[in-house]
Amino acid sequence: MATKPTTDTGTDVLKAYAPYLVIIAIFSITNITAVKEQLAKEPWTRIFAWPGLDVLNPAGDPVSTTNFTLNWLPAAGTLMILAGIITALILRVSPGQAVRTYGKTYVELRSAIVTVMAVLALAYVMNLSGQTGSLGAWLAGAGGAFAILSPILGWLGVAVTGSDTSANALFGALQVQTAQGAGLDPVLMAAANSSGGVLGKMVSPQNLAIAAAAVGLAGKEGDIFRKVIGWSLLLLAVMCVIVWLQSTPVLDWMVP
Repeated sequence: MATKPTTDTGTDVLKAYAPYLVIIAIFSITNITAVKEQLAKEPWTRIFAWPGLDVLNPAGDPVSTTNFTLNWLPAAGTLMILAGIITALILRVSPGQAVRTYGKTYVELRSAIVTVMAVLALAYVMNLSGQTGSLGAWLAGAGGAFAILSPILGWLGVAVTGSDTSANALFGALQVQTAQGAGLDPVLMAAANSSGGVLGKMVSPQNLAIAAAAVGLAGKEGDIFRKVIGWSLLLLAVMCVIVWLQSTPVLDWMVP
């Protein structure tokens, strides 16, 4: 017996879009120049030297990255938590259910959270120890061919970490330093790192696990991977060609 289709009311539709509308509203407000400048001051943001770090640049001057910026309120994570609390109030979710949902979410993402934290820590160590500079000098030996390799680095970074942010932190400085040594546009190489990273999202183990769990296909991550790996590599190849052409007079007009 066929079931009668139901029609969502305007209230139901509004509730469904509520989380996204709240996020847009919060991030729009915090990006207003006056609000942004205020949030960058104390007590919302504190900058202090990290204990135990004494790192100097080749000129013998202290590097600025040894200072830690604790922007506890304007940080994206804090804003997302605030958006979740406001959404729970709008949807009339009980405090107990909201806390359990938050806890369950953190448990599901525990591996991804630890991975991102570890990669960001590694990026700091590599940048401050000079490893990034050494790798950049070595890769600069590829010359103009590095434009083809640049998106691949971003793809590998996201495929391993599951985060474009982590891949940018890990390889962003490397891309820029290599570009400067190889005579390429640093802006283009940094953009290529992010663009290649986006194409690695679909094959990242963390993202596959999250996607499978979200649609009730837990344990089918391998099947999903086999479906998307071909498309990911094909799009990566196309991106490599585009970036290479952008590094030549053919498409260099696309880079400001």
